[in-house]
Amino acid sequence: MAKTVSGSQSKGALRLVAKAEQDADPALKPAAARKTSAPKAFDIEAPTLPAAIVDAAFRSGDYPYGKRMKRKRYDKELEPLQIELQKLATWVRESGERIVIVFEGRDGAGKGGTISRFTQHLNPRQARVVALSKPSDTEAGQWYFQRYAAQMPTKGEIVFFDRSWYNRAGVERVMGFCTPDQTEALLHEAPAFEGMLVRDGVRLIKLFITIGPQMQMVRLHDRWHDPLKRWKLSPIDFEAIPRFEAYSQALDEMLAKSSAPWAPWHVIRGNDKLRARLNAIRHVLLAIPYKGRDEAAIGELDDKIVVSAEHYLQKGGEA
Repeated sequence: MAKTVSGSQSKGALRLVAKAEQDADPALKPAAARKTSAPKAFDIEAPTLPAAIVDAAFRSGDYPYGKRMKRKRYDKELEPLQIELQKLATWVRESGERIVIVFEGRDGAGKGGTISRFTQHLNPRQARVVALSKPSDTEAGQWYFQRYAAQMPTKGEIVFFDRSWYNRAGVERVMGFCTPDQTEALLHEAPAFEGMLVRDGVRLIKLFITIGPQMQMVRLHDRWHDPLKRWKLSPIDFEAIPRFEAYSQALDEMLAKSSAPWAPWHVIRGNDKLRARLNAIRHVLLAIPYKGRDEAAIGELDDKIVVSAEHYLQKGGEA
């Protein structure tokens, strides 16, 4: 069962992280305790966290592996998968297929990094990433699914949603940006909306990436100290830590109520980004019967990393 973290536990973990940062970087100590000038706008290198914190973060959320995948092995396995993605894209273009791949997950789960490994060598005219900002006043007055429907693929196109209409079941619900009735309506209507897409010929794949509470803290910490990644952060991201349990309850309900036979959720355990990326690609390649598929090149899907929503919820889910 995945473990949640209470407000007091999250504050305690944050104090540990802050203490580790201060020990590693005097600029982060309280003004009365340091002699150096104020820190720069961006730290060039993130303070190194103690191994005990890093290891605990990796194991959080009942992650099934004790060690990270080696980069050399990852690179070796990634290349044939990306070649298969080229074959998939060729088949989509030639057959006029339409594919939608939805990525959801907590802040810091690795959605963007996983999507970038899908699209890294694909033609951007054919493989498009959709990451919508908050709705405009006009969009807010429209049918909720309208702005997402406008982003659906045309013939021969693959669309990756980096977050989707399920925002209303997660961040909007937890942060109070929508009413309970609006969330309930979304969970009731999403399977019907997706059913319309599937019946019209769209191949729809939904992936939810989960990470443990300590891993989320470590990743947000890393983003804060990386000048190339800080753009990913917003005040809402920091609110995710004390609201971890609220997100757990909301996400469990989302998985339970919106996983349908025509559009099932699959959960990817993401504490190890490398394993998560490889298995996300494998899952997609194995789910689509494209011409010339080489299953030996794809390899075997890791059933410890990718599980059905039903299996995940039976084991305790996010809560």
